[in-house]
Amino acid sequence: MSLADSPKLSQDGATFQQQCRNRKRHAELSSDRGKSCVENGEDAMNAYRNLLCQALRVLVPGILVLLCSPGALRAQFLNVDCSGANLYAYPSINAALPSAGPGAFILVTGTCNENIFLNGQNALNLGAYYGQSAQINGNVTINNSQNVYLYGLNVTNSFGDGIDVHSSRTVVLDTCSSVGNGGVGLVANGMSDVTIQAMGTFDYNVRGGISASESSQVLVVAWAGLVDISNNAGPGVWASQANFWTYGHTTIANNTFGPGSFSGYGIDLRGGAKAQVGGIFAPNVIIGNQSGGAWLQENAEISFWDGGQPDIIQNNGPVGVLAGFGSQVTFFSSSQISGHSSAGVDLYANSQGYFSGANTVQGNGSSADPRSAGIRVDGNSEAFLRGGQVSGNIGPGMLVLVNSSADFSGVSFSANGGVISCDSSSTMISDLAGPNTTPPAGVSCRTPHGLGGRQITKTQPSVPDWSAHKAQHDRYAKLAVKH
Repeated sequence: MSLADSPKLSQDGATFQQQCRNRKRHAELSSDRGKSCVENGEDAMNAYRNLLCQALRVLVPGILVLLCSPGALRAQFLNVDCSGANLYAYPSINAALPSAGPGAFILVTGTCNENIFLNGQNALNLGAYYGQSAQINGNVTINNSQNVYLYGLNVTNSFGDGIDVHSSRTVVLDTCSSVGNGGVGLVANGMSDVTIQAMGTFDYNVRGGISASESSQVLVVAWAGLVDISNNAGPGVWASQANFWTYGHTTIANNTFGPGSFSGYGIDLRGGAKAQVGGIFAPNVIIGNQSGGAWLQENAEISFWDGGQPDIIQNNGPVGVLAGFGSQVTFFSSSQISGHSSAGVDLYANSQGYFSGANTVQGNGSSADPRSAGIRVDGNSEAFLRGGQVSGNIGPGMLVLVNSSADFSGVSFSANGGVISCDSSSTMISDLAGPNTTPPAGVSCRTPHGLGGRQITKTQPSVPDWSAHKAQHDRYAKLAVKH
């Protein structure tokens, strides 16, 4: 290369250096643009994530509400045909149970010869198609379960109890029967609560119709027909440390002595048991029970009250209602107690009876029993009457014995063997006579003071809201149908 070329070289070198600088600047710009693109991409991704989170916050609760709403859930239906005619159905209830999830319906046709054990069930519906019935020859036991609904099942177990409920909550027997069992028709224990609703039958059982114990509760809500608890060998209803309630249209009739110590009373309450017998849907009838209509002992309580229909206690052997050993019986209006061979109501051993309103005690007693009376009060017991009628009884309207007392006003006495008769240890406070006065005819009782009767404030139970029971029945009627 000549020296003449050197300026050109120098120029080319300058050009080359300029190009290098330009390329470096271009590279830096490209790098900045790449970095900017990465940052912009990350910003876009973050914005997308934020948008997605906001959307989920809005959508997920709505989806959960839809999934949990009864209308959105499709109930599980399992068909059982115990006759074997339907080859596509389960052949027995026990065969279907392992497949039943919460809220399932097991719908049964035919006669099932099996013992059924429902353990740990939740929201199970088991029964016939609505308007039909299914026969179970065996025992039904519900244990440690909740929200179990039985419909249209007719249970007969020749070897023991018909239906046993242990340690279970919200068990419903809708239009069910438990008849002809070798034990008790229905047993509830272990703090269980059982509702008999619409209608039902608990008849011809060897050891009684219904038994409740251990802080359990049996409620009868018979809006659709009769609940019949009759012709059992043993009491119609037996309760110890438990509650029995009926809102009407319940008949407890013709129960007799059972094997061993099973009494023949219509209702037998012990150990602080409580009962409410209210007439809402139709009259309650306690009639023809061999030992008596109702027997209370050991601090038990029972109330008969008028929800628009009367309570009829009639022709139950020796006594209509017998309360002893610290027990209490209350009659709120429209109770009718008649036709017993010894006494309509018998209070003894530190027990109390309270009659309020238009109750009638009529036609009780017999000439064969010298202690006959309409109302008998004995052994440190008390009777309070405000209004009502005591008439046509053999013996006095009231017989008061052994340190007992009667406090009454506004009562109509007629055609009895005297109004009231007391022994020397007993007294009365009434609107018939004051102290140191000549009592009217038929009154043979001492009045200890002129301060008047005790002021009693006691109201009958209010009519309960039973719409939830009807709604449950209507839901089954809608879903448990053949398609």
